[in-house]
Amino acid sequence: MIPVRLAYAALSLLVVSILVFVATQALPGDAAVAKLGKNATPEALESFRNLYHLNESMPAQYIHWLGNILQGELGNSLATGGSVSTLISQHVVNSLVLLLFTGIISIPIAIAIGIFTAIRRGRASDHVTSITLLVVTALPEFVLGVALIVLLATSIFHLFPAVSPLDPSRSVFSQLELTVLPTLTLVLLVLPYIARTVRACMVEALDSEYVSMARLKGMPERRVVLRHALPNIAGPTFQVIAQSLAFLAGGIVVVEAVFQYPGIGEAFVSAVQSRDLPVIQALALLLAAFYVIVNLFADVGTVAMTPTLRKGAR
Repeated sequence: MIPVRLAYAALSLLVVSILVFVATQALPGDAAVAKLGKNATPEALESFRNLYHLNESMPAQYIHWLGNILQGELGNSLATGGSVSTLISQHVVNSLVLLLFTGIISIPIAIAIGIFTAIRRGRASDHVTSITLLVVTALPEFVLGVALIVLLATSIFHLFPAVSPLDPSRSVFSQLELTVLPTLTLVLLVLPYIARTVRACMVEALDSEYVSMARLKGMPERRVVLRHALPNIAGPTFQVIAQSLAFLAGGIVVVEAVFQYPGIGEAFVSAVQSRDLPVIQALALLLAAFYVIVNLFADVGTVAMTPTLRKGAR
């Protein structure tokens, strides 16, 4: 079971690496000209291409690049000449901090909302909450970000900075006020999806025969929910949480661009503008690896938490 999923994950990453490499090679312009300028001599351009293997065939470049990746080497930036790992490390840390805060805030709140609305389904509170979640789900990332800026940073309440340009000489944890609005945007991005899924699973569990039997035995409703309904939604809940976190790998790029937050999104945009292929490839592959790994954990965790799936996997 797990070895098969690991094999699928490795194959997925291999395919993604090929797609990422081909897509970056198809970007318009010449990396050598972008770095050295249009007035560079042919000799300088040729030397630059030889240094970074840009004059080799695409298959040869891919094999060279993949070999370095497998050895833990992301190469050197075409724009700065420095190590790609060093260049993007702080950006990756900054983005992971946002994801950490988002998960800590959104997951328990979403689960609580989902359970509460399922227990009170059909009532006014359920209808109001469901409509609100549906409206928030329909809003794109940049709309949520701009709305929070207008509400909490400019014309209505001036509580937080409108943009989040972190000081690179200080730890992100010493500048937490700059992470508030990006984190809230990401929370609003994933919370409705998790809450609505938890509600649907909880409603199904509460309508099941084993819950009806527990009620007929006179068991208190709180005990019915805690002992019979909640354990049976653990698998689907874990699955939707993992998928939501994987979805954030793409959404975080837009949110960081809105708030000028120095994470993966800013590094991605900067690399595309300067046609820094090694940085673009490294960031795209990191995002893809995060997505694949999270989905792998989701599959394994769902099987581990679902008795019927556990028996079938043996």
